[in-house]
Amino acid sequence: MKKEDIISLLKGINYPGYDRDIVSFGLIKEIFQEEKGIRVLLRDFTKDEKIVEKIKNEIFGKLSASFPESRIEVEVDRETKKEFGNEEIQKLPIPGVENIIAVASGKGGVGKTTVAVNIAVSLLKKGLKTGLLDADIYGPNVPMMLGLSGKTPDFVDERIIPVERDGLKVISMGFFLRPDTPVIWRGPLVHRAVQQFLRDVEWGELDYLIVDLPPGTGDVQLSLVQTVPITGAIIVTTPQDVALLDARKGLRMFEQTGTNVLGIVENMSYLQCPHCGRRIELFRAGGGKRTSMELGVPLLGEIPLDPILPLVSDAGITIVEKNPESPTTSVFLSIAEQIVKKTRSIH
Repeated sequence: MKKEDIISLLKGINYPGYDRDIVSFGLIKEIFQEEKGIRVLLRDFTKDEKIVEKIKNEIFGKLSASFPESRIEVEVDRETKKEFGNEEIQKLPIPGVENIIAVASGKGGVGKTTVAVNIAVSLLKKGLKTGLLDADIYGPNVPMMLGLSGKTPDFVDERIIPVERDGLKVISMGFFLRPDTPVIWRGPLVHRAVQQFLRDVEWGELDYLIVDLPPGTGDVQLSLVQTVPITGAIIVTTPQDVALLDARKGLRMFEQTGTNVLGIVENMSYLQCPHCGRRIELFRAGGGKRTSMELGVPLLGEIPLDPILPLVSDAGITIVEKNPESPTTSVFLSIAEQIVKKTRSIH
């Protein structure tokens, strides 16, 4: 038996709930061909022991059927986490990508993905070659917001070809998930997924790659800042004190990892009365501005509470496209312009 034959068989086993096989997901750490058997060593990839047992049983069944004379052993390497934690990662740029912009938030529910998607489309409308990486592994919403649900990237020579929408190149875990399938992964597998989206995607020539990060300061954020040189980060918050407190934590995380923070975006900043045009402060006013002054970073924009915004997002259209003359669109275009100016000054 050849190792290639074993790998080929394992490629026939999909990760439960996904359309990708366990080999391409990086679950196989090593395959040992011993005198009277085969031993498959898996990475410690999830906390869900039911999934672990299901995959182990599928491997055992498939290899036993193909090699009935061999003893089959399938084990999980519980030291994987230590291995990844001690791994020395070299920051290398993505060929052809000039600027990588991380869009982050300290907490969920502040509209970070909405901001990331509209910034990406705004840059595209300025004639800039733009890509959007949905790095929110646990809650990938970019496909829905861009009307790309159900799309699947192509693979050419083991490279992932991003889905294109009107010139915008998009990659997301959502393209590989079945509907309602949760992601229950440990850090090492999350790290590998981020690595694949950065290194194994055929991004081509891009002026900007916008990276929509999950909320908080966890594995994905660390993987990103350790793997590629980030041109700058944008922190999305809302005016409430609890959101601003978490935004400060997110900002400090980027500062501590040597990442330039381009500024803060305050979402749901105010409601403009549709009758008189008066600005209504539904939440505490001026929180984003105060925080930007305290932390010494610019306030890039205050995005109003726009009733149209969630409607168009659910329909798979950005407000920048749907309502190009709206005050909300003007804010997004202004943020995009500031990003361009700031990144040019950095270079």
